[in-house]
Amino acid sequence: MTRTFLLMFLFLSVIALPAEARRKGEPRPPTSDEQAVLQDLEKILDLWRDGRFAELYDRTSGGRDGKERFARKLAAAPRKPACCWEKMQEARVSFNGDRAATVHAKLGFEGSVPGTEYVTKGVKLKREDSVWVISQSDLFSLADLSKKRTRYKYLPIQPK
Repeated sequence: MTRTFLLMFLFLSVIALPAEARRKGEPRPPTSDEQAVLQDLEKILDLWRDGRFAELYDRTSGGRDGKERFARKLAAAPRKPACCWEKMQEARVSFNGDRAATVHAKLGFEGSVPGTEYVTKGVKLKREDSVWVISQSDLFSLADLSKKRTRYKYLPIQPK
């Protein structure tokens, strides 16, 4: 009895546990719903990179800007999405109900600094009809267009 138990324990530790550890280390393939969210986010980034702001405007929600002002803001933005494989890496999708999702990814941008600048961020998307859209404020945040600018004030050292 003890010998059988010992053999079973050895079998499980040698064969089964390493297989489980390998399975945990491998990323699972995205589901069809996750694939649709990732494809729509890639489409949004491609439209922005290519300067097709009228089509991009239709893929956004919220915001007070009209198409022309929206296009001017993004055209003058300090950064835009990088191309190809640098655009989006290590993406994971989490759903918040049927009509909302968040994509956590490492996004690549070109612009203000030479080379590619990476930003790891969660991007919220909403489903409108059959496509996923991004809010204008999130898009402007990615473009580094926030109204809040860092201000520095010089304060001389005070004598004691």
